[in-house]
This record gives sequence, C-alpha cells and structure tokens, in this order.
Amino acid sequence: MKEKVILAYSGGLDTTAIIPWLKENYDYEVICVCIDVGQESELDGLEERAKSCGASKLYIEDVIDEFCDDYVVPCVQANAIYENKYLLGTSMARPLIAKRLVEIARKEGASAICHGATGKGNDQVRFELAFKALAPDLKIIAPWRCNETWNMKSREDEIEYCKKHGINLPFSSVDNSYSRDRNLWHISHEGLELEDPSQAPNYDHLLVLGVSPEKAPDVATEISISFEKGIPVALNGKEMKYSEIVTELNKIGGANGIGIVDIVENRVVGMKSRGVYETPGGTILMAAHEQLEELILDRDTMEAKKKLGSQFAQVVYEGKWFTPLCEALRAFVKSTQKYVTGEVKFRLYKGNIIKAGTTSPYSLYNESLASFTTGDMYDHHDASGFITLF
Repeated sequence: MKEKVILAYSGGLDTTAIIPWLKENYDYEVICVCIDVGQESELDGLEERAKSCGASKLYIEDVIDEFCDDYVVPCVQANAIYENKYLLGTSMARPLIAKRLVEIARKEGASAICHGATGKGNDQVRFELAFKALAPDLKIIAPWRCNETWNMKSREDEIEYCKKHGINLPFSSVDNSYSRDRNLWHISHEGLELEDPSQAPNYDHLLVLGVSPEKAPDVATEISISFEKGIPVALNGKEMKYSEIVTELNKIGGANGIGIVDIVENRVVGMKSRGVYETPGGTILMAAHEQLEELILDRDTMEAKKKLGSQFAQVVYEGKWFTPLCEALRAFVKSTQKYVTGEVKFRLYKGNIIKAGTTSPYSLYNESLASFTTGDMYDHHDASGFITLF
C-alpha cells in the first residue's frame, strides 16, 4: 500500500503541477485538501480538476464560521494590526488551514503534508510552524525548496510539465493577473506594477471587493453595529452571526471605497514586499470595536492593550499561533472584553469612516464630569493638589 500525502490544494497552476510531481518523485497517493475560508468562486470545479490530475480524492472543508469565531474574533478584539496598516487577513487564516490539514492527515493515516508556498514568502513559515507544533512526526514537503527535483521556474515550465503528464488544462502561459489570496476577511494583491514602489496601483484593474474612494457614491451610507463582550452580534439592528456580518460589511464597505491599503511590509524572511489589501468589512469592524472600547476601557487597560495588541499582531503575522505566548495574549485580550457591549453608529463616505455616536450600558464617560460647564461633581481647586503630587 502506498504512503499518503496531504496536499494543500487551491486549484491554481502551482498546486495542480504538484500533484503529478509528488507521484513521480515520491510515489505517494495524493489526497488534495482545499480549506474554504471564504474564497467563494475559486472553489468551482476543483474536484474534477484534482482527480483529473491524479489525486485520489479531494476534501473541501468549510471552516468559515470557525475562522471568524476562533481566529478573526481575537485579532479584532486585540486591535491587532501589523505595522500599523495590515489587518492580518492571510496571517489569521493560515493556522486554521494548517490545523485542518493535520486533522485530515491523521484521519487518512498520511505520512506527509505538502504545501505550495514559495521560499520567499511568509506562508511557508506560517504553515510549517503550525505543522511542527501540531504534528511534529509528519514529513513536510515544500516543492519550491526541492531544488534537485522541482525544476520549474515559470508558468510555462509548469504548463509544459503538466502536458507531459497528460494534463491539459486552460492555464495561460501569460499571467496578466495579480498574485492574490482571498478569504472572507480580505483579498490581497501582489505583482505586476505593484512590484515597483514608484508606481501607483492600477485600481481599475486591481480591485475585486469594491471601488476606489474617488468612484464611491456622493452620498454617505449610515450603519450601526451592536456588540456583546467585544463580539459583533447585529448589523443595523438585525441579529447575524459573525460571518454574515463580515459578508454584508464587505458589500457595504466595498461600495463606499473603505479598507483599501497600499503597503510595503517587512516579511518574516527579511525582505520587503509591496501589496494592496482590500479589507472593507474588517476595516469597519476594527474601527467600530475600537470606537466602543474608547467609551468603556480604563486608561491603564487601554495602554496595556495597545502595547500587547501590537505584539499580538506580530506573533500572528509570524505564524506563531500555536505557541504559549499567543495563547497567553489571547487570554489577556479576552479578559478585557467583559464589558465591551454597546452600539456604534457611523457614516461611510468615500473611503472614510465617520463617527456618528456610541452608546454602552458600561460606559465610563460621565458628561457631568467632562462638561466645560462647572457642576457639583467636580471642584476645579482639587486639581492643584493633584498636579503637586503628580
């Protein structure tokens, strides 16, 4: 009986070429696994494609709600933003994908896991740290680092390799599209003109989830989000689960030019990389959650949370989800959310999120104290002693 390998499969040219490559170089039974974290139409036709290329079976695992509830929630509650701009869309999804790959490897009795991440990117680090944490006994195969057997350097090489193995699929040898990663939370774009930082993004060609702020409507869109213990539970008064709120906010935010970020980031492996991220729903949720916390958290907690939120973002970005530090940071963040309950209102207008009111039964804001009008609750003379002691 042949040994089995679990292949993280997207259906793209790279992972399609990996199927016959694994069979040729390792004589494995190849089991493809596609983890659905909200990439939508990218899943169409995958089973037929995987089996026609030599895979024995294909798993398509819907983990969208788990992704939102167990991975997105802690990052939003922590206000975790990498290098002040990146909302961790890809970073949050990778540990869940790796976890599910390991679970299926155990179910199938596989001896190896294979991924198609390149030797330049972050994903190889994220996947393999998770594999090593959850299943250190499993062999990890990364074709792009197998210099002796993986001789394909271009799309043309991969297409020719597939043809030699009887695989004829409608892949173009000329790639006029961006390198993209999509899930429910965001879509990232790399390549083409973005590889030159001096060039402006071609937003007309690039954007998928929405429009640029210039092309957004001339009328603002008013929305409200209700939270319970730091988790959004309703949009515009209608109760929804987290994934449904993100889906709807993606539509609303995208239409208003919200959440488009052009960033040059520092990758885990040391190089700088430029990308454009569309995160319309996530940007709105982050802003709403932060707006609510302003009203509720005390100053010391907010300050500690700000520092640890930045650290948490880096831990997640580097793929260290399954570590004691990440677990401890998540526990701290969760403990701060006990009273983060209330409603946030705002207007969306041409890429801007404009506050329109915040309410909470646990608000620490006291109008009588904060007002410029002198009231009975505050004696201005008391400030003299405070300043002296301070």
